[in-house]
Amino acid sequence: MESNKVVLGVLAGVAVGALAGILFAPVKGVKTRKRIVSQARSYTDELQSKIEDMVDDVSEQYDTLLHDVQNANANMDHKMK
Repeated sequence: MESNKVVLGVLAGVAVGALAGILFAPVKGVKTRKRIVSQARSYTDELQSKIEDMVDDVSEQYDTLLHDVQNANANMDHKMK
């Protein structure tokens, strides 16, 4: 989980840096706004992909844990009989 926090922190830092760079660049307002929207979409897609990966990982870990607990319960039932 700690690596996920680092990844999200890095993505947030990159987004803030890119936004600051775009805002302070000597480009007309219309072009700047288009660039901001484009970058925001890109970062949103990337962040969504990372979140989906995390959800998949957590779901996999949950399923594995559930399976292990069910097997342990079944083994305990057999031993008690």
